[in-house]
Formats: sequence, C-alpha cells, structure tokens
Amino acid sequence: MAKAYTPGLLVTSNTRHRSRRQLPIKGEVKVSVGDQVQAEDVVAETALPGDVHPINLANQMSLPPADVPECMLKKEGDPIAHDEPLARSKGLFGLFKTTVNCQHEGTVETVSPVTGQVIVRGKPIPVDVHGYMAGKVVEVLQEEGCIIEAEVAFIQGIFGIGGETHGKIRVAVGSHEQPLAPDDITDDMSGCVVVGGGRMSVASIQRAKAVGAAAIVSGGIDDEDLKNFLGYDLGVAITGRERVGLTIIVTEGFGEIAMAQRTFELLKTHEGREASVNGATQIRAGVMRPEIIIPLESGSGEAAGGAHEEGLLEIGRAIRVIRDPWFGMIGEVSGLPSEPHVLDSGSKARVLEVRFPHGETAIVPRANVELIEG
Repeated sequence: MAKAYTPGLLVTSNTRHRSRRQLPIKGEVKVSVGDQVQAEDVVAETALPGDVHPINLANQMSLPPADVPECMLKKEGDPIAHDEPLARSKGLFGLFKTTVNCQHEGTVETVSPVTGQVIVRGKPIPVDVHGYMAGKVVEVLQEEGCIIEAEVAFIQGIFGIGGETHGKIRVAVGSHEQPLAPDDITDDMSGCVVVGGGRMSVASIQRAKAVGAAAIVSGGIDDEDLKNFLGYDLGVAITGRERVGLTIIVTEGFGEIAMAQRTFELLKTHEGREASVNGATQIRAGVMRPEIIIPLESGSGEAAGGAHEEGLLEIGRAIRVIRDPWFGMIGEVSGLPSEPHVLDSGSKARVLEVRFPHGETAIVPRANVELIEG
C-alpha cells in the first residue's frame, strides 16, 4: 500500500538528542568522551587569523620598492605594537631620515621588494565553542569539536531570530491563548526564557530586552512588529546572526495565533528548568528550525520514538493547518481518502479529513498541513 508523507515540527516530552559542537577552523578540544558538560562550558577553542593591514612603505618613504627591505626595523614574523617604529630610511649623509610608525598592532607578515608593501597581520581573534546544552560528550572530533548527547524535551518553532542562548524557563501568562503583554514581563525574568501564549507585541519584545531576558517564546508575532523591532525588513534570509539583545522564537506563525496547547503545557511542566534556545531559521535548502531544548534528568523515562514513522500521515496523528481558511488550527487526522478531491477552485488534489478539538471536521488538501511530530 502507498504511504503519504508530509513535513512536520517536532514537539516531544522525551527524546535523545545530539548536538554537534564544531569550530570554524582546527583548534583545541577541551573535553573528552564521557565528560559531563553544561551549556556555558567551553568545549573547544581556536583563534582566527587577525585582520590584514597593508602598508605602502615605498610611497610613504619615497623609495624604490626594492629598497624597502633594507629600511625595515622589524623582520617578517616580528610582533609590533601600535605607534612603534616600523621602518626608517637611511637619509642623506646620515641626516634627514624618515621614520614610519605602525598604526596597527600585530605581526609583520610579509615585506615585498616588488611592491614596496608591508603586510601587518592583526592580533588573532579568539573563538570559543560552548556546550550549548547540558549533556554527555559521546564523541570527540579531532581538533574540531565534539558531539554532546542528552535526554531532553524538544520543541521546534516555526520562525526565530537570534543565536544560541540558555536560561531558566519562566511562563509569563496563564494560558496558551493569552497574548504576551509588556506587563507580564517582570524584572526578575533577567536571564530567563520567557514564555507567552498568543501574539507577542513589539512592546513585549522591547520589555523583555530591557529586563535582560535571554529569550522570548510565544505563539505568534505580527510581521510589522518584527520589522519595527529590527529596524528593517528581514525578508527570507537565514536568521540566527542578529545582534538584538535576545533570541525570539515563534512556535506557530505570523499573526494573532495562540501557542499550541500541547507546546504550552510542555513548557509549563518544565518551568524553572534550564533550557537551551536557538532562533536560527532557514527555509530553503538545508532547512533549519528554531529550537528549545530542555535537558532532563538521566533515566527520567524512555526516549520518545518508534510510535510513528517520521513524516508519515496516519489516522490519529496531530497536524497543524498552514493555509486559510483554517490557518493555525490544530487537529488530528480522522480520514485519508484515497481518491483526489475536487476543491472549491475546481482543481483536484489529494486531501485528508481533520477533526478539530471542538468536534468539527474539515476536508483539507494534504499540502496545506504539517505534522506535529513527537
């Protein structure tokens, strides 16, 4: 029998998750297999080459390029400080010498007798890779990083901005439908992952930033609010590198949308626990979803998985409708007609039957839903 598949977001109370922590270039790994690490621990470090500063000494000293090496006070590989003498001309009869001081701190990398240029390489830029989530090191990547594994509660969102952060979960509203207002965010939420229900406003985001929250999570956001907060239209670029003072994750979509009750209850269950959050989102090749990872106590239960094949549409599976007129509504698959269905537009499409929480049912094109995995 043929099977039907559709993309989905993972929301699960217990799964075994692996996080790959890798340096951009080779460096030193600070942990070993079997080590227990925390989110803030440095697991690998390296140094990126500093900025390149070209200095045209031939022009500055009015010399032929071939004479520049003889005038150098520093050799290739020598360190040099800011405003330290770099080169000095021989002058005329030992007089009228010209001295050029270096305007950069770093190391003399090359001296060219062909161009008369000196390249000064700036100080190396240190790069640290942190654990991101609490867990156990299960593999070391030689000179590159490591893989950390933990039993976690795991939630994927629809959209996010801002990079990796972590903090204790604080639920700021009473229900999954309640919009997140500025007054819901208090001063004692500094460093926390603040959880709302319905739409978050630009005022709420600014309030969270003002109190020093690590992240803010809610069901929906208005595109105009996001644009006002960032100061520009984000478009469809890859997110996660924004430097806006906190990480923002939307679990359901844009507009007046409540957080799925299942997601809200899962976050509320773990209030007070440390969570690792990453807002990075990419919707094209190599899809990335924003994520909330809540490490659990070892042996807290069997990891989820195996109940359903990933991506498989089956009777009873939870889905979210992602097109009008039921946009944002969550229900379960109650029927999978085998024959194409004639839509209101007159076109034919493969459909499924959805039963919503209040008992009503609807016929929805399969392309208009996504699974809620877990």
